[in-house]
Amino acid sequence: MSRRPESERSDWTDLDLLTRDEAYGRLQEEIAVTAGRLAELGAGDEAERELLDTRLRALREAAEDLNVR
Repeated sequence: MSRRPESERSDWTDLDLLTRDEAYGRLQEEIAVTAGRLAELGAGDEAERELLDTRLRALREAAEDLNVR
């Protein structure tokens, strides 16, 4: 029998993989959601503002990396 044992087989298929364009699009959607949440914060939400700022910078950086060809 030439099949690998179940524990050694990958569960990835071609359908599981995103193209760069799909990943970029998903990042853009998440950037919009995060920016919206950030805009809704009040003055007393400084801790959450810092977390969202950090997340937004990371999302934008990842999107920029995908957009460069």
